[in-house]
Amino acid sequence: MSSRPPPPPHVLEPLAGYREWSAEEMRQRAAAFHRDVARRRSVRDFDTREVPREVIEHCLRAAGTAPSGANQQPWFFSVITDPERKRRIREAAEAEEREFYAGRAPQEWLDALSPLGTDASKPFLEEAPVLIAIFAQKYGLHPDGERFSHYYVPESVGIATGFLIAALHHAGLATLTHTPSPMRFLNQICGRPEREKPTILLVVGYPKAGCLVPVHGGVKKPLVDIAEWLEATGTAVGPGSPG
Repeated sequence: MSSRPPPPPHVLEPLAGYREWSAEEMRQRAAAFHRDVARRRSVRDFDTREVPREVIEHCLRAAGTAPSGANQQPWFFSVITDPERKRRIREAAEAEEREFYAGRAPQEWLDALSPLGTDASKPFLEEAPVLIAIFAQKYGLHPDGERFSHYYVPESVGIATGFLIAALHHAGLATLTHTPSPMRFLNQICGRPEREKPTILLVVGYPKAGCLVPVHGGVKKPLVDIAEWLEATGTAVGPGSPG
């Protein structure tokens, strides 16, 4: 006899967390958030100073509030501060990176990376105080061990990762999204099951004094290149709008 639990009932509750602002307050808050998040840069030179555990935990809780397919929350975050595990991660990551730069990557990809000045050496994996390995769970398990499907896994984990990066930045920490490929070594080092796929190794900490970042990394596409308004013909949305 299966111990699989029944699906939860469809129950609604009042929306308690939403707060509406005036149009002017919305503009100010949106502009302030843009200014703040635009300061974020990917950092590769980290100070070795420890980060308070509570700060990371609050940021992980923020990531855990992200929307997900069927609210199945198909993510897991392994927080690594142990120097020996960080050493093993660096060793494994650099092995993959050496193969990448030595021939696995097509020239077009290497050309795209050249303005960032990256190479196979990844000292930040040991120097930074915190590494967060982000895993995507392909499926879930009922209490009796029976599998059940997860839906929109890459999309859900991507959203949660964005929440996490924004929360860490908001808290005053620097980050780097590191993606050696393949990353299966993280399952073994972090003790995670095969049903979980590592997606990103997030490097977290304080920038080293005198830290330099590539100019190219701060060049972002303008709004006109990343978005458009699809409106009724002839509708003007404000000063300067086509009409």
